[in-house]
Amino acid sequence: MTIKLHCFGESGNAYKAALALQFSGLDWEPVKVDFFGGETRSPDYRTALNNMGEAPVMIDGDLRLTQSGVIQDYVSEKSGKFGGKDATERREILRWVLWDNHKLSSNAGMTRFLMNFLPEDKRPKEVIGFMQGRLAAAYGVLNDHLEGREWIVGDSLTNADLSCCGYLYYPEPFGFDRKDRPNIDTWLTRLSETPGWKAPYDLMPGSPADRA
Repeated sequence: MTIKLHCFGESGNAYKAALALQFSGLDWEPVKVDFFGGETRSPDYRTALNNMGEAPVMIDGDLRLTQSGVIQDYVSEKSGKFGGKDATERREILRWVLWDNHKLSSNAGMTRFLMNFLPEDKRPKEVIGFMQGRLAAAYGVLNDHLEGREWIVGDSLTNADLSCCGYLYYPEPFGFDRKDRPNIDTWLTRLSETPGWKAPYDLMPGSPADRA
């Protein structure tokens, strides 16, 4: 049975789940969520898919899961990939997934939205500046950690990598420049050379170009 991932191209959190599925070898397909058309705020979406009004949502038969980290964990359970070699690695992966959700992706997603998806006269410059400061600290943590490492945890691709990369491939400006973070740059290149990798707007339906 084909796994369905309700997602949209602009969402870095959806991209994390989509990449996990893409690399897993499992049979899956994306289903477009019209976020910018208000779909996630509709009563039908909240009743049928996610009462939190968010994407992504994964459907596998009778199972419905939300939150990218939960979906990644399920993909690992089903495919045997990305979950670490032992309990120590699994805990370290979880540590980085939680760090990313709190320190990196949440700030990157908000900053990117404010800078690119609001009308220019509605963009709060002071808030954006504050968020970019927090992001700079997070980039520093990740870049330092990747010194001498190929992957965030262990010696292979894991959910830690798939989580932390979620927003870093997007082309829109939000205060991240790969050339300023050489270890992150090398890591992102390595990840994008993994067979099956696709950029967010190629892997999932929906992009700013659709609304241009």
